[in-house]
Amino acid sequence: MVQDTEQQAPSVTPSTPARVLLPTLLPAVAVGVLSSLLLVGVEAAAEQLQDVLWETVPDALGIGRYSVAWMFAVLVATGVAVGLVVWKVPGHAGPDPATTGLDAPVLPPVVLPGLLLATALMLAGGPSLGPENPIIAANVGLAVWLGGRAVPRAPGRIWPALAEAGTIGALFGTPVAAALVISEVLSRQETRGLLWDNLFAPLTAATAGSLTATLIDRPSFDLDLPFGRPGWSDLLAAVVVAAAGALLGMCAVRALPYVHRVFRRLRHPMLILPAGGAVLGCLAALGGHLTLFKGLDELAELAHDPDGWSAGEFAVMTVVKLAALLVAASCGFRGGRIFPAVFAGTALGLCAHALVSGVHPSVGVSAGVLGMLLAITRQGWISLFVAAVLIDSPGILALLCVASLPAWLLVTGRPQMQLRPDGTPVR
Repeated sequence: MVQDTEQQAPSVTPSTPARVLLPTLLPAVAVGVLSSLLLVGVEAAAEQLQDVLWETVPDALGIGRYSVAWMFAVLVATGVAVGLVVWKVPGHAGPDPATTGLDAPVLPPVVLPGLLLATALMLAGGPSLGPENPIIAANVGLAVWLGGRAVPRAPGRIWPALAEAGTIGALFGTPVAAALVISEVLSRQETRGLLWDNLFAPLTAATAGSLTATLIDRPSFDLDLPFGRPGWSDLLAAVVVAAAGALLGMCAVRALPYVHRVFRRLRHPMLILPAGGAVLGCLAALGGHLTLFKGLDELAELAHDPDGWSAGEFAVMTVVKLAALLVAASCGFRGGRIFPAVFAGTALGLCAHALVSGVHPSVGVSAGVLGMLLAITRQGWISLFVAAVLIDSPGILALLCVASLPAWLLVTGRPQMQLRPDGTPVR
C-alpha cells in the first residue's frame, strides 16, 4: 500500500561556516578596542575637568566644594557651556537626546566632535546622566565611517552592531552585558542563522572592549554587600521593592513628554540648557551632592554604609535623583539614563531597608535597581544583569528572576522613556 503523504523532516536552522565567521574577528577586535579607548578617554578627560570644577577652583576661592551656591553656579555654567556647543559647534551635538536610546542612529562625522565635547562637559559638570547613549552614538558613527573605508565590501549593518557591543562591553567591564543586549535586539529583528553565529562578531567586539577597559580603567560594579542563602521573606521583599521601583520609574517616564515640552518652549539652546542647569541646581540643594553626576561612585558611597542615612533621607535622594534624571534628559544634556537610574534604585532599596529592618540591604538594592531599570530602559536582560552584578551572590539571581515578572507586567505596553521627534512617547 502506497502512502499518500510522506513524513517531512523537521526544519533545521542552517549554521554559518567557520570560514565566513573568521574574517570578522579582526574588524570586531579593532572596533571593540577603539570603542573602549574612546569611552575611557572621554571619561578620563571629564574626570580631570571635574576635579578642577569641584575641588581646585572652590578650594582656591575658599568656597565649600558642595555648598548650595557652588553647586548651583557650576550646574548653570555647565548648562551655558553645553548650550554653546549645541548652538555653535557644527552638527549641534547630535539629535535631541530625549529621542535617542542605546540603539544609536548613524551620525555623520561632523557631528561627533561636538557630541563628545558636550558629553565630557556634562559628565564633569554634575547633571544626572551617564555616558552610554552619546558614546555609543559616537562609536557607531566612527565605526561606520572608518569601517566603510577600510573594508568597503563588508555589510554596512555590521559596523553599528560591533560598535554598540564594544561600547557596552567597555561600560560594564564584561561582554556578558553586550551579549544580552544584542540578543534582545536580534529577537526583535528578522535574522537568519543560529543565535551564536549572529552573536559571534559582536561578542568578539564586546570582549575586546571589556578587556581594554579592564586593563586601563578596571571598572567594578560590586557594591560589597554580602548576601547568603535567600529565604521566603527575601522573596517577598524583592517582589515588593521591584514593583515599587517600577512604579516610581514609570512616574518619571510619564512625566517626560510634559517636562520636555516645557523646556522646548524656550526654543533656543542658550535658554533651554541654562534653565535646565538652574533646575538641577535647585534639586542638588534638596538632595545633596550625592545626587550629582552619573551616580556610580556615589552609589558605592551609599552602599558602604547602608545604615548611615535615615529612611527619609534615602527617600529624598531617590526622588531627587529621579527628578534630576528627568530634567537632564528633557532639557538637552547629552547623556544616558542607565547609571542615574541605578543610583535611584539603590537609594530606594536602602530606603526599604531603613523602613523595614527585615529587608536585607542586598535584596533591597538589587530589587530596587531591577524595577527602576525595567521602567526606564524597558530592557529585561540588561535590567537583570545590572541588578545581579551589583551583588556578587548567586542566591540573589533567583530572587530577581521572580521579582522581574510582576515588575514587568507593570511596565510592559506602556510608554517608554524616549520620545519621537514630534515629542510623543515611544511605546
